[in-house]
Amino acid sequence: MTFQNEHNHLDNAQSLCPFKMLTGFPCPGCGITKSLVYIYEGDIVKSLHFHLFGPFVFVLCVLAIIILSVELFTGKSYFRTLFYSKKVAYFLAVILVVYHIIRLYYFVADHTFDDILRQSIWK
Repeated sequence: MTFQNEHNHLDNAQSLCPFKMLTGFPCPGCGITKSLVYIYEGDIVKSLHFHLFGPFVFVLCVLAIIILSVELFTGKSYFRTLFYSKKVAYFLAVILVVYHIIRLYYFVADHTFDDILRQSIWK
């Protein structure tokens, strides 16, 4: 038996993110879990709707498992310099910050102040 997101209850479910609960605004990681759930269900469009990086996180996790398994069996290290590269980390951080600023812009444009307060603990 597989889990099914019956009646799309995730679309309207309240986030358990502490930052969103305090402020009403999404944090940079908000929506990633919902995005991954929709990836598992095969709905790429909804996955991208909740978080742009959801499908990429899924692919990177699968690749990491494969690469680490191969490293275990061969005893060799592949991509070690890439995994510990500060340049790659800074690049990904900049992309995440830019994406989050764009998300916040659209979030504020789509919600009233009362809507934002209702999504926090300060209802």
